[in-house]
Amino acid sequence: MNIQTDQDYHYHVMRRAIDLIDAGGTDMTLDQLAGSMGMSSAHFQRLFSAWVGVSPKRYQQYLTLGHAKTLLEDRFTTLEAAGAAGLSGTGRLHDLFLRWEAMSPGEFARKGDGLTICWGWFDSPFGPSLVMGTERGICGIGFAAEAGADATMQDLMGRWPRAAFVEDEAMLHPWVLAAYGADTARPAPLYLIGAPFQIKVWEALLQIPSGHVTSYSEIAGAIGKPRAVRAVGTAVGRNPISLLIPCHRALRKSGELGGYHWGLPVKRSILAWESARADA
Repeated sequence: MNIQTDQDYHYHVMRRAIDLIDAGGTDMTLDQLAGSMGMSSAHFQRLFSAWVGVSPKRYQQYLTLGHAKTLLEDRFTTLEAAGAAGLSGTGRLHDLFLRWEAMSPGEFARKGDGLTICWGWFDSPFGPSLVMGTERGICGIGFAAEAGADATMQDLMGRWPRAAFVEDEAMLHPWVLAAYGADTARPAPLYLIGAPFQIKVWEALLQIPSGHVTSYSEIAGAIGKPRAVRAVGTAVGRNPISLLIPCHRALRKSGELGGYHWGLPVKRSILAWESARADA
């Protein structure tokens, strides 16, 4: 399927604007930003606000290193506190209304043998996204803006090499609407496919409320492995369900964003998008 859509143009304009801001344009005026995009100020403001949900100036504030540090200082939520507040397991992340279950270690060891995984391409606030799922729920989300469509497909399919893959957008569509916040009345079930240690890390990530962040060391402590910070970082990076298992909310203690499997521009965009929604 051709994943180029009418929204692609809008996404690429927003992506260029974000890249410009991130490269040092946090103090650029609306007129300067609009001129750099070849648009009038009014048109750029309308397009940006419709796409992101906040004004360009507000968004500029969310994309700075200072904002990441502010999140750590003012919105850092320990995982223990999040769990005590009922944000873990099936009760967490009420804003996306998710439920989840995990594959057994034995099933994981079979590398997807006997498993049918449906896939489809969908527009997202962060560019084209590849969504995969079984009858139990979404098992993979990848963003193609940086990696490209082919690499994104190979990446996710390579995680379960013995599974059968079938294109079926219709089956996934209701879950995708819920996942991207377009339909909050229906659940977006998740099916976690990973090794036991990875699933522990991903479960800890599921406890972080939207608009908040944590650190790799905090996650290591929360799963009872305080010295396994590097292994935690690896597990965070191998999270197959981007956005919904919020690996983008794990930052370095310095406030730096660290790495992101689908590219730092996407991570910055997701954090800014969530912060805007949290402050709305």
